[in-house]
Amino acid sequence: MAVLTLEETKQYLRVDSSDEDSFILGLIETGENLCADVARMEIAELEAHLPMARIAVLYAAAYLYEHREQADHGELVQTLRAFLFGIRKEVF
Repeated sequence: MAVLTLEETKQYLRVDSSDEDSFILGLIETGENLCADVARMEIAELEAHLPMARIAVLYAAAYLYEHREQADHGELVQTLRAFLFGIRKEVF
């Protein structure tokens, strides 16, 4: 099970066409991987914390979508750490 669906991510991004579906799917996957890395857990473990994980993955996907030309990845990771602080493992 994925943390987000294409449809809910497109709704959040306010994208109506299917022109960018594969790009958005890649953003969802990247967001899930980033969040799992920041939380120091596997994606399957991340899915056990869906309310928090969904917001973090939506944020990551939206940030990467909106800042595709000049993303500040350090800023993105710091924000994700703040979102996921409550579930972040101390060690891998």
